[in-house]
Amino acid sequence: MTLRDAAIGDTVTVKKLTGEGAVRRRIMDMGLTKGTSVTVRKVAPLGDPIEVTVRGYELSIRKADAEMVEII
Repeated sequence: MTLRDAAIGDTVTVKKLTGEGAVRRRIMDMGLTKGTSVTVRKVAPLGDPIEVTVRGYELSIRKADAEMVEII
């Protein structure tokens, strides 16, 4: 299951990042690292982007990037 599949209000834990190179580094720089707790707050009306709370701040992430974050 990926972060893209999580429903609004779900609190999940990051299991693994599947991206490569600069994309993976950018996701990690946003605070989405293994073991981090993430809460899905909102989804835009057309579905992209997804707003999540991670490490005490709110982050908007594209669906394509959210798909690279495997969750538990």
